[in-house]
Amino acid sequence: MLTAFARAFQTPDLRKKLLIMLGIIVLFRLGQHVPVPGVSFENVNQCIDEAEGNSGLFGLVNMFSGGALLQLTIFALGIMPYITASIILQLLVVVIPRLESLKKEGSAGQAKITQYTRYLTVALGILQATGLVATARSGTLFPQCQVRDEIVPNDSIFTTITMVVCMTAGTALVMWLGEIITDKGIGNGMSILMFISIAAGFPGSLWAIKQQGKLADGWIEFFAVILCGLVMVGLVVFVEQAQRRIPVQYAKRMIGRRSYGGTSTYIPLKVNQAGVIPVIFASSLLYIPALIVQFSNSQAGWATWIEQNLVGSDSPVYVVTYFLLIVFFAFFYVAISFNPEEVADNMKKYGGFIPGIRAGRPTAEYLSYVLNRITWPGSLYLGLIALVPTVALITLNADQNFPFGGTSILIIVGVGLETVKQIESQLQQRHYEGFLR
Repeated sequence: MLTAFARAFQTPDLRKKLLIMLGIIVLFRLGQHVPVPGVSFENVNQCIDEAEGNSGLFGLVNMFSGGALLQLTIFALGIMPYITASIILQLLVVVIPRLESLKKEGSAGQAKITQYTRYLTVALGILQATGLVATARSGTLFPQCQVRDEIVPNDSIFTTITMVVCMTAGTALVMWLGEIITDKGIGNGMSILMFISIAAGFPGSLWAIKQQGKLADGWIEFFAVILCGLVMVGLVVFVEQAQRRIPVQYAKRMIGRRSYGGTSTYIPLKVNQAGVIPVIFASSLLYIPALIVQFSNSQAGWATWIEQNLVGSDSPVYVVTYFLLIVFFAFFYVAISFNPEEVADNMKKYGGFIPGIRAGRPTAEYLSYVLNRITWPGSLYLGLIALVPTVALITLNADQNFPFGGTSILIIVGVGLETVKQIESQLQQRHYEGFLR
């Protein structure tokens, strides 16, 4: 693998792409440590030190921002507005006929959808930045901190607008940096920035577990977590690479004097077809009741029940609800992202068929049947992986953003595999050996 990296840097065009990507990563990490004007940086650091980890309501977004959210930097929102906008547009494609027709137009339609995604990202950035600034000013961002009301010393309208504009501009800049990596670097830019944001928190989380450990000055817990992480990485790689290959045969066609078709191929159906989206959906949905209770300050019976059962991740109700939501969203996302009828129609149009299955509606029913069968183990796998932070919280007294937890490990491994495959393919085009031998 190191030899392949050396050969990649010896190739001029690949070296240029890698250097562009590394430069943008450095710029992205610097922006995650530049505070927004109007924020008391000393008070923010004091509140972060007094907090018991990032296991609060903003833990998930803080993980995606590389810790920049709670520090109130210009990149505090990170790429979450873009991720949310992309998911919303992907869902709307199924509902709105205009977007569905744009998707079928090819590259021109996809460019138009990408433009809509950018506009929606900026709108969501304004909305989320306003909510974050209001949360910081009210002291809700760090509810147990002594100086929580002094995070934003000046509460004037001009200061508030300046903070919102800076955070929104930071979101647009992050989106632009990701698109530069996609165009001139290697891999998907947004995925790589997400990878960097999550990986940046690994050293601090591992060292916190070592400091909290009690066996051999915490080193036993430290190495036990690393061993658990290696096992989880192997499991995730195995499942992410697993797929059901549906054989497809194309009949021969005579066009003029030439014969076309007659080839055999397959449709790869991944076991985890939905990726990490169900985990993000389930986590976000479970945050809503806790946010309602936190902002309402209600002491009613329903508020008490939510605080006891849906706020702490060690609650049995929370664990069961979280697991069921992941399974539900796995089936939901697969149903809207993979259309068996469209695949069957395209196969029939180009003379393709599955051996033993008639073309048309029987093919669509067969694909739907197979997809439902393989989605069950994929959804259960996602649910079990996502519950690892809960087990760590109980056994190791770790925070909910356990370094090798469900969302983080799925994104880290998924993006890493995809980036390695793209570098490998470009090396093989130049007659070099790839990473995976």
